[in-house]
Amino acid sequence: MNPEKPPIPKGLPLAEREGRRSPWLRWGVLLLFGLLTGALGYLLWLSGPTGVQAQVRLERGQGALAVGQALERAGLVRSGQLFAVYLRASGRDRLLKPGVYRLEGEGVRRLAISLTEEAHPLTARLTFPEGWRMDQMALRLSQNGLPGEKFLELTKDPPAGLRPGYVQSPTLEGFLFPATYTFPLDASAEEIVRAMLARFEQELTPGVKNRLAQEGLSVQQWVTLASIVQAEAAHPAEKPLIAGIFLNRLEAGMPLQADPTVAYGLGKALPELSRPAGDFASDTPYNTYRVAGLPPGAIGNPGSEALRAVLEPQRTDTQGRALFYFFHDRQGRLFVNPDFASHSRDLARYR
Repeated sequence: MNPEKPPIPKGLPLAEREGRRSPWLRWGVLLLFGLLTGALGYLLWLSGPTGVQAQVRLERGQGALAVGQALERAGLVRSGQLFAVYLRASGRDRLLKPGVYRLEGEGVRRLAISLTEEAHPLTARLTFPEGWRMDQMALRLSQNGLPGEKFLELTKDPPAGLRPGYVQSPTLEGFLFPATYTFPLDASAEEIVRAMLARFEQELTPGVKNRLAQEGLSVQQWVTLASIVQAEAAHPAEKPLIAGIFLNRLEAGMPLQADPTVAYGLGKALPELSRPAGDFASDTPYNTYRVAGLPPGAIGNPGSEALRAVLEPQRTDTQGRALFYFFHDRQGRLFVNPDFASHSRDLARYR
């Protein structure tokens, strides 16, 4: 049987009675202080730097909590909820902008300031050479973290909202203007396509429209022929001559007989073409050895010089004779001729 603790005699002085209670009070105060200290330390740890560097994507319309969770998954903060609370409390949640960012886990407060004031969304500066096909452009986009596959899907079968009225071909090949672009890394495929179409629109000036009307060419025909000129010319100075020869052949009802169109129809690069393999006898609408006139669409995306060459062609030689034939020799020199006999003679001599 446990002896009961004797009660404090009522007759004892107050100081003595308080002295008997003070150990429990002191322990309580110490415990409370320890808990508060631990909680504060944990809070400081949660909000402190992680030392991690990472790339994160902030989607359009994401709120503070979703952003905090994205940062937590990337290891930039230890508590996405705490980061969200700080964003809301500081009013910085209203300053969030979508994009891809490269950030450092400097602590909740410092990271919030960096994200909403100092950091800028990452971008990709890409150059698409003149004459490139859609699939080449798509590959470059994918290699730089942009939606190349979706880009190719949209350009191969563009919806009505992405198909300008002057595009008569099944795809947007030829109208994706080759230039240098700067895209945010969160750019959508549709935004990329619209940027390229808008750049092409800059080439379609009122003066160009008037000239096309004078020549009896549609925008589609202009672009398609320019894409062939782009593929055939080795140097800028050759483009007006080659454009003139093709225009003369079209006017005379002659087949264009352009090797790059054959390659495009077969999905090959130009050096891969093979006569023994029957490539030049292939039955595709792009085989201009078999099909008269222009192919059904462009075979690449021409630049300004090729487009201009179609509108400002050189159709005759120095003697005023209409030109119908050309070829490059092994050194890359261009030979042009008005008739097949002289063309054959030069071929035998220089090729």
